Amino acid sequence: MSIQTALEEYAQALRQGQKEYRELLMAGKDPHPAVLDEILPEGPESALDIGTLEIPAERIVGVKTRGRITAFTATFKPLLEAKSEFANKWVHLCMAHLGETGITDPILCYEYLGNFYVQEGNKRVSVLRHFGAPRIPGTVKRILPPMSDDPRIKAYYEFLDFYKVSKLYTIQFRRPGDYARMLSYLGKKSDEIWTEEERRTFNAYFHYFMDAFTAQNTKGDDVLPEEALLLWLNLYPFQDLGRMTAAQLKKSLAALWEDILSTTKQDSVKVKTRAEDESNSNLFIRIASALDCLNVAFVHQLTPAKSTWVLSHEEGREHIERVFGDRINVRSYFDANTPEQAEQLIEQAVSDGAQVVFTTSPPLSRATLKAAVKYPKVRFLNCSVDQPYSSIRTYYGRMYEAKFITGAIAGAMAGDDRIGYITSYPIFGVPASINAFALGAQMTNPRAQIELRWSCLPGTPQADFFADGIRVISNRSVPTQSQMYLDFCSYGTYLMDDLGDLVPLASPTWVWGKFYEFVLRNVFSGGWKHEKGESTALNYWLGMDSGVIGLKLSDKLPEGVRRLAKILQRGMADGSIDPFFRRIVAQDGTVKNDGSRTFTPAQILHMDWLCSNVIGSIPPFEEILPISQNMVRELGIYRDKVPPEKEAKPREDFDRIR
Repeated sequence: MSIQTALEEYAQALRQGQKEYRELLMAGKDPHPAVLDEILPEGPESALDIGTLEIPAERIVGVKTRGRITAFTATFKPLLEAKSEFANKWVHLCMAHLGETGITDPILCYEYLGNFYVQEGNKRVSVLRHFGAPRIPGTVKRILPPMSDDPRIKAYYEFLDFYKVSKLYTIQFRRPGDYARMLSYLGKKSDEIWTEEERRTFNAYFHYFMDAFTAQNTKGDDVLPEEALLLWLNLYPFQDLGRMTAAQLKKSLAALWEDILSTTKQDSVKVKTRAEDESNSNLFIRIASALDCLNVAFVHQLTPAKSTWVLSHEEGREHIERVFGDRINVRSYFDANTPEQAEQLIEQAVSDGAQVVFTTSPPLSRATLKAAVKYPKVRFLNCSVDQPYSSIRTYYGRMYEAKFITGAIAGAMAGDDRIGYITSYPIFGVPASINAFALGAQMTNPRAQIELRWSCLPGTPQADFFADGIRVISNRSVPTQSQMYLDFCSYGTYLMDDLGDLVPLASPTWVWGKFYEFVLRNVFSGGWKHEKGESTALNYWLGMDSGVIGLKLSDKLPEGVRRLAKILQRGMADGSIDPFFRRIVAQDGTVKNDGSRTFTPAQILHMDWLCSNVIGSIPPFEEILPISQNMVRELGIYRDKVPPEKEAKPREDFDRIR
């Protein structure tokens, strides 16, 4: 390479650097490389030698010390004039790079939180990045951050385990649990060593994805390509990255973009706790957007004969048919019990003309999202909580409100202060129900102790309670409004006499018809206008004030206790009673509430602690019965820590593309 050609390359790099410098300044960003010494927290610095690596060029983001950072832009493009000594050295490195030997000396740098900061070799980085080198050899020292509750720090320590098996620096997640999720999509175990071929394949596919990501992220949204890939892999097999054309990949990413933004934004989930009119206040707009008739579909995981949960939603369907009459056409689809069946039935519902589709259980959320991305004009809702997708809406009930009342009933009826509580899964909202019940029991009996058992664990909780002398038991909530489920005592709160006979007391109930009526009224009146550019997920979490959660009282309940329950029910419905607006102490002795405030919906949904008068604990994932693990993976309060699925058949794993 001639020196003249090298000078021309420098002139081109300088123009690019000057342009980048101006653009960064106009955007209010630092135009120069980051300085590690200014990023590191105060305290002693210790570094681990990790040898020479092939560093992904895009991961080199800064320098160790401030030094001559004004000579470079943030991406190491040159900024000094062509006659400077700096430019002369850059030109000679350029000649070496394009000569016979190339640049062989590795740079010296530090790695911190997955990014690299150059100590020696800035100009080598500048030249190599100018020519588009994907990787740059470097001798690296790692600075470990102190372990903390910061999600980014937790995610980094998960990366260290990921790196041991994959030797990949390409992926740097910011949230705990994302490495495990990605491995599950790839069909790999967390301790499975990657082959060189797998590394090359992943890097090639990921850079292919990054090109589409960069083309889509024109506004510079705060989302990483690996975060976008994680949601993309939730809908598409990894193998498709080797099948799709660039245009197809860009199209799939564009369709999913608002959901990607909603899953990565902090506080991206808006929890709606009241059944309020969502239509436009402008009368003319409401009239113009109003509909005469709606086609509505319900997609269920099982059948009413096999599942009282499905039966309760079918009762909701019957309710809206009575309310709306010939203004709606409703069809139900059953047995969506595998991902393939779920996708087929939702597709069938859309093909049959559905304009609103309710999928009635959390495991159907992935198939629902996939259809919502494909059919943006159809309104999709999934019965679950805390789902961060903007293309679908989710709905559930504030069961803890009614549990507080049944807890007060149980406290009044427990002669020996001991109350049994059988619950289902450690998922969002369940600890809140346990705690509300415990606080209700404590209100009527300050000495009440709640002994907790989980139906998702091996064992026979009711028989154990009987053998242990516990005679007041809270079991699952009544799924429908039918009185027989309460009277049979297979649900609700009941007494158990010394012979094992059961006497019903009370139970919360699900009243899904109220919710479905609320949604359809909003649609009819012109509500639910999903505008392009919205990236906020909407979760309906309705309670007793909306009629979605009800309370059934047994005729055998003592009159004084019945009157108390009615008073509490009215107070809960009108908002004058809040179970958590009081002093609350957790099992470990920490004060969760000093009595001066209440909890936000997010704090209630994400409770992962139990009150001091609860005897028992939240079970770890490994102890949960396999039949219950899918639900916990989907909505578990610790789902970010759940390991990738090991026993299931990998979905389009590496073996399929070797």
